[in-house]
Amino acid sequence: MNRRGFLKTAAAVPASSLPGLMGSPDDCAGQTAPARTGGPFVKLSCNLYSFNEPLQSGKMKLEEVIEFCATLDFAAVDPTGYYFPGYPAVPDDSYLYSIKRKTFLLGLDISGTGVRNDFTLPEKGRRAAEVGLVKAWIECAARLGAPVLRVFSGAGVPEGYSRDEVTRWVIEGLQQCAEHGRKFGVMPVLQNHSDFIRNADDIITVLKGVGSDWLGLHLDIGSFRQAEDPYAEIAGVAPYAVTWQIKENLFVGGKEVKTDLEKIMGIIRKAGYRGYLPLETLGEGDPRVKVPRFLDEVRQATHSLP
Repeated sequence: MNRRGFLKTAAAVPASSLPGLMGSPDDCAGQTAPARTGGPFVKLSCNLYSFNEPLQSGKMKLEEVIEFCATLDFAAVDPTGYYFPGYPAVPDDSYLYSIKRKTFLLGLDISGTGVRNDFTLPEKGRRAAEVGLVKAWIECAARLGAPVLRVFSGAGVPEGYSRDEVTRWVIEGLQQCAEHGRKFGVMPVLQNHSDFIRNADDIITVLKGVGSDWLGLHLDIGSFRQAEDPYAEIAGVAPYAVTWQIKENLFVGGKEVKTDLEKIMGIIRKAGYRGYLPLETLGEGDPRVKVPRFLDEVRQATHSLP
């Protein structure tokens, strides 16, 4: 089956019938394309990776970035885990709660947080450690008040292993994380990152394989780097998205071009998406200039939504 055919039929295929996937029929009963009512509704968030350079260099503190986002009237912020002191260790509760209090008093939600994990490592013990990292940060996200934790699949297929075998590792890891998320009220969300997850087919294969309504998709529009038509890829998985990553640029046939935000909003409208739209700016330049500019562009585009 070619990609287009797969995208048309995958949503109707039970995960247990897809070749090479893990889990019993009961495990796969979860709904990975959430039902939505009420029409599209979005709240703009800032993914703080936009401020990666000043945060990593010490030019800005996490608290200062959050304050800056409040001046722009974002609805929320998404502070990635590695901007907290001591990462990958979970920060102590006093620091977490100080960030939680600050965002609340500034009128901001915390739309999510994230970690850097890899479930494609060939050593079973190392994959178990990666699962442990995600579980620890799921509990951290719960204390922080973040509804989701962004996670990755991993770097790719190690030499000497097949893609089907590595797919099973990724599914096994995500199944454990989803079950832990169920216990703490936090959804781990799989971010496609042009790594092991390259296209819409890969996303749906993994989501269906995990088969849990506690795993969602963090749809990164800029990570379909080899697609001839990234908008078709985005539209193919938009029904599964429980949060997004909206970027200034995406890739058409491997060439970086400016994102057609009107087209993205059309996809969001058709999917009936309701939730946060985290924005992320990348590359050179001062994020204190780039972020407000991109925020204005996205706000203009959201006027097309009902």
